[in-house]
Amino acid sequence: MPENPLLLHWFLPTGGDGRDPGGVTAVQGRTGAATRRPADIGYLTQVARAAEQAGFHSLLTPVGLGCVDPWILTAALTQHTDRIGFLVAFRSGFASPTLLAQQADAFRRFAGGRLRLNVVTGGDPLEQRAYGDHLAHDQRYARTDEVMAVLRDLLAGKRVDRTGEHLRVEGAQLHDPALQHPVPLYFGGASPAAEAVAARRADVQLLWGEPPAALAQRIDRLRAAAPALRFGLRLHVISRDTAAEAWAEADRILSGIDPEAVRASQERFARMDSTGQARMAALHGGSADAATLEVAPNLWAGIGLVREGAGTALVGSHDEVAQRLSEYRSLGIDEFILSGYPHLEEAYRVGEEVAPRLRALVAGAGA
Repeated sequence: MPENPLLLHWFLPTGGDGRDPGGVTAVQGRTGAATRRPADIGYLTQVARAAEQAGFHSLLTPVGLGCVDPWILTAALTQHTDRIGFLVAFRSGFASPTLLAQQADAFRRFAGGRLRLNVVTGGDPLEQRAYGDHLAHDQRYARTDEVMAVLRDLLAGKRVDRTGEHLRVEGAQLHDPALQHPVPLYFGGASPAAEAVAARRADVQLLWGEPPAALAQRIDRLRAAAPALRFGLRLHVISRDTAAEAWAEADRILSGIDPEAVRASQERFARMDSTGQARMAALHGGSADAATLEVAPNLWAGIGLVREGAGTALVGSHDEVAQRLSEYRSLGIDEFILSGYPHLEEAYRVGEEVAPRLRALVAGAGA
């Protein structure tokens, strides 16, 4: 039975928001329907406050060529919220780990420790080259391993001298290492190279929503390599009072997806060297046939037609969605990063309807 506390997080739509899914880290897949609400500080403050009021623990930001800078955005949002934390994504290797540690340290000081870090290696070679990064897939993960090692030691108050294949750091230390606010490191990746890094360096391994049997295999394999590793699951939610209403909303989303947006998105996904993205794409196969998109009970792959990264949603009544989340919890999932369209209204709906049901199921199971 899982021993770690259940944590529920929400997502910040920094590329715009609406009733329909769209691209997140790149412009491919973004349509007018998906971005009717511009992601200005006023709107994102509303989302952040809604998530805080609805009881979510923290907010995840995306990072990529089509995103605003997560550090600056979340630092601004700390001034408009009171309690909610921020799971700030950054691309490893694009800045010195010493500088990253200084940024994280400043954030935790001025925001009262409300910081978690999501380490993103990157899976689109074209996007990586736009940042000046020309390393191959496994080399990127080797560099991430070195970055995380330095970052973890610095945030723990240690002095770092480290020479590796990609980094050489001498005499690095934070100005006031006595100030201790833990900064958990979240990490994603499904390839063997990524899983090796997760086992050595991560506090929480993030997974995308696949059928439970597929996730159980990964969790068992990673837990054997790193018994203390915790697991988080990134999922969208379409939850309504009845299952019929929820599936009607999924049908509405599917019927409104622009075929050209699907084509552009699938073209981008095909060129990526991300194992996780390939696993997501395999679930829907580029199909827009509703009958083929429920890939496990209540698990719908339609979001991934146009959205990179997490491409599945749990669809059903509030009770059904809570039950499916509880089943993932029983596999060893400790944290859920959830979202829905639009993110403002759905933060309230999921926080008020699904979260209490899930917590009751978890408590009843003694987990």
